[in-house]
Amino acid sequence: MTALTKLELEELVEELESYKARATELITVYIPAGQNIYTVADQLEAEKSTAKNIKSTSTRKNVSNALDKITRALKEHRKTPEDGLAIFCGNISKIEGQDDLRIWSIEPPMPLKIRMYRCDKEFILTPLKEMLEVSEIFGLLVMDRKEATIGVLEGKRIEVIQKMTSGIPSKIRDGGQSSKRFHRVTEGLNKEFYKRVAEEMKKNFFTDPKLKGILVGGPVPTKDEFLDGEYLPSKLSEKVLGRIDLGDTSESGLKELIEKSQKILANQEIIYEKKILERFFETLGQKPDMATLREPDTRQALEYGAVDTLLLSKKIDKKILKELSKLAENSGSKIEIISIETEEGIQFSNLGGIGAILRFRV
Repeated sequence: MTALTKLELEELVEELESYKARATELITVYIPAGQNIYTVADQLEAEKSTAKNIKSTSTRKNVSNALDKITRALKEHRKTPEDGLAIFCGNISKIEGQDDLRIWSIEPPMPLKIRMYRCDKEFILTPLKEMLEVSEIFGLLVMDRKEATIGVLEGKRIEVIQKMTSGIPSKIRDGGQSSKRFHRVTEGLNKEFYKRVAEEMKKNFFTDPKLKGILVGGPVPTKDEFLDGEYLPSKLSEKVLGRIDLGDTSESGLKELIEKSQKILANQEIIYEKKILERFFETLGQKPDMATLREPDTRQALEYGAVDTLLLSKKIDKKILKELSKLAENSGSKIEIISIETEEGIQFSNLGGIGAILRFRV
């Protein structure tokens, strides 16, 4: 998803979120990638019969009209777009008794994985909001000596990938030498279990370009033994962002791991943005002819195709943001949308909120 597309999607979500109906008459339709669009159209035709049973005359009319508009829109498509289709339709008039029937039909910037038809007092926007968040994933591992659960955090969605058990007995029998031998056996089994866990982590995350980091949770001795024992390949161990003390190693333990890692996860985005701005301000100070600040110089550099990275504050005028982003896209420049959640971001905004790092001098 390019920055411009992401910004457009953010604006659409914000607009759709502002509409509220008096009754359950705003229709949301999500058609996942690969779904037969004609099957969905037939199902919505059938929903028209159901809508006739709605008691309220105005609600019945609004739902029926929206379904008609959606089915007509679906006929314009020969097949479901590559990444799926999201449709929102309903009477958004704020004045009771007046009609303002609107429809939004969008091809999302990432593949839709959910199928949905819903009538509600508001549009269902969670799948689109999740797309705005997902540009990277985090590997998750909760473990003790008896079991381990491996998962992935993608946006706000937690998916369980693998559940594993060690088969190690929980208690050591009493009695002299046999007890010592039993302890040695269990230690050997424990190391084998760690190796199996590491192999699964490698299989799932080693080659994934979206992997931003790994979070590991479990009892104090276990997770430290695993991480300090160098069972993970160095490429993965370098991505371990946090070790969290947990007692739960099941699927609910993954959720607890995320809850206890909120500061770590938030800091990743902050650090990334800080690094971009540090590079910009350093270039501006040390090589001022290789950076631009404010709109006129930045726009000129974009028109010459000289911009390597375009930096735009979220606070600048949306029309200007779109214009400059389009110029950047046309010349293959990287676009970074800067928040105002860091000191550097606020400083950049106060300086005009528009700047660029150049490929060559203008």
